[in-house]
Amino acid sequence: MTKRSFSAKGARVTECLGLIHTDVCGPMSIQARGGYEYFITFTDDYSRFGYVYLMRHKSDAFDMFKAFKAEVENQLEKHIKILRSDRGGEYLSGEFQQYLIDNEIVSQFSAPGTPQQNGVAERRNRTLLDMVRSMLSYSTLPISFWGYALQTAIYILNDVPSKFVPKTPHELWTGHKPSLQHLRIFGCPAHVLKGKIEKMESRLETCIFVGYPKETKGYYFCSPSDLKVFVSTNAKFLEKDYMNDFVPRSRIVLNEMSGDTIPREVTQPNPIVSSDPTQDQQPTIPRRSGRVRTQPERYIGLGESVENLPNDDDPYTYKEAMEDVDSHHWQKAMQSEIESMFDNKVWSLVDLPKGIKPIGCKWVYKRKRGMDGKVETFKARLVAKGYTQKEGIDYEETFSPVAMLKSIRILLSIAASLDLEIWQMDVKTAFLNGSLDESIYMMQPEGFIEKGQMEKVCKLQKSIYGLKQASRSWNIRFDQAVKGFGFIQNPDEPCVYKRIKGDKLVFLILYVDDILLIGNDVGVLTSVKEWLAKQFDMKDLGEASFILGIQVIRDRKNRTIALSQASYIDKILSRFSMQDSKKGMLPFRHGIKLSKEQVPKNEQEEQFMSRVPYASAVGSLMYAMLCTRPDICFAVGIVSRFQSKPGPDHWTAVKHIFKYLKRTRDNMLVYTRGDLIPVGYTDSDFQSDSDSRKSTSGAVFTFGGGGAVKWRSIKQSCIADSTMEAEYVAACEAAKEAVWLRQFLIDLEVVPSANKQITIYCDNSGAVTNSKEPRSHKRGKHIERKYNLLREIVQRGDVTITKIA
Repeated sequence: MTKRSFSAKGARVTECLGLIHTDVCGPMSIQARGGYEYFITFTDDYSRFGYVYLMRHKSDAFDMFKAFKAEVENQLEKHIKILRSDRGGEYLSGEFQQYLIDNEIVSQFSAPGTPQQNGVAERRNRTLLDMVRSMLSYSTLPISFWGYALQTAIYILNDVPSKFVPKTPHELWTGHKPSLQHLRIFGCPAHVLKGKIEKMESRLETCIFVGYPKETKGYYFCSPSDLKVFVSTNAKFLEKDYMNDFVPRSRIVLNEMSGDTIPREVTQPNPIVSSDPTQDQQPTIPRRSGRVRTQPERYIGLGESVENLPNDDDPYTYKEAMEDVDSHHWQKAMQSEIESMFDNKVWSLVDLPKGIKPIGCKWVYKRKRGMDGKVETFKARLVAKGYTQKEGIDYEETFSPVAMLKSIRILLSIAASLDLEIWQMDVKTAFLNGSLDESIYMMQPEGFIEKGQMEKVCKLQKSIYGLKQASRSWNIRFDQAVKGFGFIQNPDEPCVYKRIKGDKLVFLILYVDDILLIGNDVGVLTSVKEWLAKQFDMKDLGEASFILGIQVIRDRKNRTIALSQASYIDKILSRFSMQDSKKGMLPFRHGIKLSKEQVPKNEQEEQFMSRVPYASAVGSLMYAMLCTRPDICFAVGIVSRFQSKPGPDHWTAVKHIFKYLKRTRDNMLVYTRGDLIPVGYTDSDFQSDSDSRKSTSGAVFTFGGGGAVKWRSIKQSCIADSTMEAEYVAACEAAKEAVWLRQFLIDLEVVPSANKQITIYCDNSGAVTNSKEPRSHKRGKHIERKYNLLREIVQRGDVTITKIA
C-alpha cells in the first residue's frame, strides 16, 4: 500500500490572525551568537506576514508563542483563532494545549506522515535558511552570525511581494505600503560615525552591516575589531565597491542537525515542502521521525543524535587565520606565544647539520568562550609535529604521571572534614619549562621566519608542546623543584606531595599544569604560592572552584564539599542532541541484554550507524563516570564493550544513559565532616556477558562521611561457574584496591584510622568464608590461584571481609 497523493487545496482565511502557521527548526549545526540553536516561525495565513524568534532550547517554543500572541493581538486588536503546527512535542505539551484552550484558540495538527498539511510553515523555514546561507556566503562574517541573517531574511520577506497574496505581506498586515529605500546589502562594509572619540582619533570606523533593529530606527553594525554588534543611524554604505570586488564563499555549511530526522544520505538535499499544498503531488519524507510511528521496534531512536558538529570559526592553518575576520586577534595571540618562547629561551637559530631532517611545527588556534557564548580570549599555540620523531633518536622515554582522580577526591574529602584551605594555580606554558637531553631541530614557525635567516632552523633548548617527551620533561623539572623546596613525594601517588612542619601541613597535587594546594595555614600556603610564582610563570586562580571541569561547591559552615558536573552534562547532552529528550529513571534498563551479535542487520542500519558518533558519546559518558558519577559506572562499562562495531540496540543503550543523566544532572558527590574511615562494598553479577559468559565485578569505597572516592565496574578475566566464585573474584579485586588506599592514607599522615583494617562488605556468605580460609574444596578448588591473594591480604590484617544483607 502506498500513500495517497496530497492534492487538496485548503481554504484561505479572510482576515489577519484567522490562522497562524508555526514550525520549529533546529538544532542547527552551528550555534548562533548568544547560544541560540533553534528558531521558531509564525506565519499569518491571510497576509503571509511572518515572525521569527531565536531559541536556545526547543522547550522555549511555548514562551515564544506567548510573546508573539501578546504582540500581534495588541497591534491588530484582534485575536488568534487557529494555530496550525506539526506534531512536535513542543506543541503537544499539556501546558501549551491548556493555554490554547484558555485563550479560545483552536489547535490544528498535521496528520502523521503528511507534512504538506503544514506546508506554509515548512516552506517558510526552508526559504529562510536558503536566504541565510546566501547572505552569509556574500559576507566575511563568521557563520555564527546566522541569527542576524535570519532576522534580516524575515524582514525582507515581509516587505516583498508574494505570489500567494495580492499585495505585500507588510501592506496586508499594517495597511500601508512598505518603503524599500532603506534596504541595504547584508554583510556590506560601511563607514560608521563613532560615538565617543579622542581628539586625534578618526571619526569613522569601518564596520559590517548585519541587520535592522526592531526596537529602534537605524541599522545593526558589527565592529571587526571585537565583533561587538551595535545600533547606529549615521553610516555611509559601501555597497557598490563591495559587490564589484567581493568573491562569495564557495559553500556555507549551516544545516538543521540530523539529531531528530530520519536517517538519510548526507549528500541529499532536504525535502522541499511547498507553501501551497496543491503544488506537492507526491508525499515527501517527514522531517521529524519521532512523529511517525510506523517503523519496526528495532528502529526506534535510530534518528537521534547523529553528530554533525563542524567548528564554527576556529582556523586550522596559518593561512586561514590570516584570512579570518579575527586575523588581528590571531596575530596578537601568536605574537604573545612567540614572546613566551623567547622569554623561556626555547630555541636558538642554527644551520641545519648535514643528514638531519628537522621536524615541522604548526599553529593551533582556539577561541575560548564564556558561559554566554561570547569570545573571551583568542589562543594560539605553537605545536611541534611530534609524530615525525623517531624513538631512540629524538626521544627515549615518554611516560609522565598525572594525579589520579581518586587521590584528588580523597584529599578533598580530608579538606572537608578538617576544614582545610583549597587553593588553585595554573602553570602558563608549562611544557616550555622542561629541558631536553636530545638534539632536536625544528623548522621556523610559519609567519615568524627571521629575515635573512630563512635557511636556518630552530635548535630546541627546551621542551615544546607536541614533542613526545614534552610532558615527561616538564614533570621531571617540576618534581626536582618542589622536592628542593622541602616537599616529599607520596610513594603511592607520584603527583601528590606533602610538607609537614609541626602542626602546619601542605599538600600539593599536580595534574599536568593544574596545581591544587591544600593546607591548614594561610601563611604557609601563601609562601608556597609565592615560591611557585618565582619558579614558574603562574596564574593564581584563588580558591578552587573548578578542577578539571568539575565544579567544587563548598559550605565552610557545615564543612561540606560537593563535586558537580552539571555544566559538563548539559554540554554533552547538547553535543549529542539529547537536551530535549525524555528523562530516564535508570541508567540501564532491567532485562536488557547486549551482545556482539546485535550488529547492523541491513544496509539501512549500516548507513545509519556509520554516522553515529558512538565512540565519542561513550568517551564523553566515561569522563563523567570517572569524575563524579559512580551511578553510571556499570552501564558505561557495558556499552563500552561494543565500540568496534556497534549496532542500533547498543546506541539505544547509550542514549538511555544520556536520558538518565538529564534527570539526575544535579546529583553531586558530597563529602562531610564525618569520620575519616574508609569502607568498601563489593558485588558481582553472574555470567552477564552474553558473548563470553563472564561476570562483572563492582566495587565502591566511601570516605569522609560516606562520600564515594573510588568505584569500579569491570568484566572479570575468568569464567566463574558459581555465584560464590564470581563474588570471590570481585572481593579479591576490591581488596587489592583497599591495600593501595590504606597505604596512601598512611603516607598522608593526617588520617588517624589509616593503620586500621579496611572493612569490605560482601553479600555472599561463601565468598566471605573462603576469604578467611578454604572451607569447601569442591566449590573452590578450581578458582585461579591468583585470586587467593585475597586470603593473604585478609590474613595479614590489611582488610576484613564482612557479610552484609
